[in-house]
Amino acid sequence: MDKSLIKVRHDRSKKDFPGLKLEDDEYVEFAIKRAKICLMMIWGGTAFGLILVLVGFLFVLMGQNMIDAMGLNFLFIILAALLAAALIMGVVASMIYHGNRLFITNKHVIQITMNSLTSNSVNVIDLSSVEDASFRQNSLIEKIFNYGTLRLATVGDETTYTFKYSDVNGEDLKEITKLISDAKKEDKKKAD
Repeated sequence: MDKSLIKVRHDRSKKDFPGLKLEDDEYVEFAIKRAKICLMMIWGGTAFGLILVLVGFLFVLMGQNMIDAMGLNFLFIILAALLAAALIMGVVASMIYHGNRLFITNKHVIQITMNSLTSNSVNVIDLSSVEDASFRQNSLIEKIFNYGTLRLATVGDETTYTFKYSDVNGEDLKEITKLISDAKKEDKKKAD
């Protein structure tokens, strides 16, 4: 590839993904994220929780003549706290959803995994170290909503990097496999 095109792609990648530490001639080929169905499930669960709390609120309003003013205020405070907790859990789950990414550059695979607001990890491996790339869908729901598990197995210590709920398709997997093959050829050329 032409050096000026590499520079343009590198600059664009630095602008689009400022948190990544890229080498001078490295650029992002794929930025894989979790499937959108995951975000819909998060907010669907949050909406269900909010509806349950609002139904509880309606029951309190219907039975308010049996409860004194102090008990009614106490119930309203509890319901308001439950409403706030459901919303906060939805926001936190969304932040964790957006925090899980897999970047495939022309030289590396960078996996950013976020399990909670305080627990995250970053794994970086050379693209030429990847021995096998596969994409698996295990259920009918995964096939319907077009998501699955992307698996990258490395050479040597046989570490496997999995990225669940990814929205990779068949064409993307072919391109990823081609990038791995090209990286291996480049390493072999440098070794010779």
